[in-house]
Amino acid sequence: MGLGVGFVVLAAFFWGLSGGIGGILMADGWDAFVVSFYRGAIGLLFVLAWLAWQPRGSGLASGRLWIWSAVAGLGVAGNFAFYFVSIAHGSVAVAATLMYCAPVFVYLVSFALKLETPTALKLVAIAVVMVGIVLLTQIYDTDAGGVTLIGAGAGLLAGLSYAVFIFGFKYAGSHGSPQAVLSIAFGVLVILLMLPGDNTQMVAALSTPDWPLFAALGVFGAGLSFAFYINGLRHTAPAVASIVAMIEPVTATLFGVALLHESLAFVQTVGMALILVTVTALSVSSRAAPPALVRERDSE
Repeated sequence: MGLGVGFVVLAAFFWGLSGGIGGILMADGWDAFVVSFYRGAIGLLFVLAWLAWQPRGSGLASGRLWIWSAVAGLGVAGNFAFYFVSIAHGSVAVAATLMYCAPVFVYLVSFALKLETPTALKLVAIAVVMVGIVLLTQIYDTDAGGVTLIGAGAGLLAGLSYAVFIFGFKYAGSHGSPQAVLSIAFGVLVILLMLPGDNTQMVAALSTPDWPLFAALGVFGAGLSFAFYINGLRHTAPAVASIVAMIEPVTATLFGVALLHESLAFVQTVGMALILVTVTALSVSSRAAPPALVRERDSE
């Protein structure tokens, strides 16, 4: 149990760190899609190495594995890209917190597909999260500054995209191994993010002095983090993992404040607290939350 929690802690910490690293790169003029592309491309190298190291039970002969993994790829591509777009038009703290709303989108999709039964408590919790989003983004105050509509919208789309990734990964996981699913998903991500990315910057990134930051972003934000998270969930209760996952937005926020000189108004801090506490409670109370990434037979 202790080792499993430690892996989840590391994964959440690395994801939070990746937001800060991406913020530094974009502050240096790098395009959000280029940053997202290299995060996924380097992550792809890691999961391919993982697949080669543990090829048993990959399920790569299954057509359904490929279809659902491609869906997961669409989700993770959107998650990475919208997350960094949100940072570019707002702040690391706001983007990370809005993305943390992913379980709310999982609930809404589950309600629509009748996979989850709406209850008064769940609906109230979702309403509280919405209030938190309004306070965090301050969309009611056009003079507040700091977070644009693009930044707020992209942050929410990052959370929605992560919800798509969760569903795709969950259904693909019943047909193959996590490393096989991630290999296909990251492959789809690389193809998709080559299109909107700045071609000149794509090439320039290979020889830029900022390359160590790109490497760190891919290694920590997509390579080691996903491997740690998935393996950690095999030895960690979903409720515990959901609580520990709060480390991601907290780490991202601290990184933004310490190194990017970002700040939050008191009202925004209240909104962030409402979101983090409520989403964590929702995640703990339902298996629709992100810890569903691991197949049931893998956690036995």
